[in-house]
Amino acid sequence: MRKWKYPLLLLTGIGISNVGGWIYLIALNLIVLDEWESPLAVVILYVLKPVAALLTNAWAGSLIDRVNKRNLMAGLDFFRGVLIAVLPFLSSSWWVYAVVLIINMGSAMFYPASMAYITTFIPRGNRQRFNALRGLVGSGAFLIGPGIAGLMFMMGTPTFALYMNALALFLSGVITLFLPKLEDGVPVDTGDTKWEVIKEDWRVVWGFSRSATYVMVLYVLFSSLLVMTAALDSLEAAFSKEVLQLSNSTYGYLVSIAGGGFVLGSILNASLSHKLHHMHLLGFGSLLVSGGYLIYSFSDGFLSAAIGFAVLSFALAFATTGFETFYQEHIPAKIMGRVVSIYGLLEGVLVVLSTVLIGVGAELVSIRFVVVAGSMVMLGVTMILFISTARNSWGKINENGTEGVSG
Repeated sequence: MRKWKYPLLLLTGIGISNVGGWIYLIALNLIVLDEWESPLAVVILYVLKPVAALLTNAWAGSLIDRVNKRNLMAGLDFFRGVLIAVLPFLSSSWWVYAVVLIINMGSAMFYPASMAYITTFIPRGNRQRFNALRGLVGSGAFLIGPGIAGLMFMMGTPTFALYMNALALFLSGVITLFLPKLEDGVPVDTGDTKWEVIKEDWRVVWGFSRSATYVMVLYVLFSSLLVMTAALDSLEAAFSKEVLQLSNSTYGYLVSIAGGGFVLGSILNASLSHKLHHMHLLGFGSLLVSGGYLIYSFSDGFLSAAIGFAVLSFALAFATTGFETFYQEHIPAKIMGRVVSIYGLLEGVLVVLSTVLIGVGAELVSIRFVVVAGSMVMLGVTMILFISTARNSWGKINENGTEGVSG
């Protein structure tokens, strides 16, 4: 327990932040819908997330790798908490979107910063178990967060819920400050301009990608899976209601089944984390996710769609843990912020393009055709990923991230 004192403290902070995130999402949607009385006003909130990633990821890694990550994480929690507390005063003006964009930019910085900190902080042998527990905390927040939001709405208003979320972020930031202070990052040549530093960092990432081709191919393949899931999820409600003819309440049950599958997968994943290899989780878990989407895309009613949702969400818990452990093991912590941010920029661009493409395809052809086609593309990507991970049985990845194949 002494060994896990600080990791459990970190998980506590992450859990509080995740629960607060769900409260924030639901409360903000209700406030904007009530003020603007337009579904489009709510849709814009969701568009701001990938836009924030595009505006942030090109330069965020350069900052993350050069500052104290613990202090940066705490600072981002405090910063987002203040902005969320301001939102109720701006809900009737367009300024609410500017503030939400800045909050999302902070969140886009927080993820690579936290992953770089975790990689340095958690010993190599404990990373997979920690990632599995972090997935379990996230799935718990998925179930608990909306319930707590509902209770808050009964006690007060969505505005009250936003204030509670701001308080949760402040608490998460305070907890983060109790964690060990690690290295301050790589030095910066003060003679260089910021633009020259960023260009040099892009060259560093490109150089690492060339020397660790196998690692980055797997990284891009899994990122492609995430891109396809984001694009297909944008048609989830339309497919369920217009193609499967499900009612609002039945569609709600379908979403609950997906949440239950993710929680069950997270529990089992955390229980077996010491017995399963992250490469197996990455390859087979991803293949099973695409299999679940394929079942869902060919479904003709609630039962088959529920089976597809349960399979894909169950497998996603394993695949995500495998992926996070994989790149923590094979991307050096000193450049992880830059690598994750820059490749996250590519992922954000692909999410926007694929979502638009799938949306246009659904309008011009049919929702069923586009969802089936997207699922088939996802299956092809994950089959390549599964076959590529099998190389680990005769290929060996060095600790610095480069590949060395044994004879």
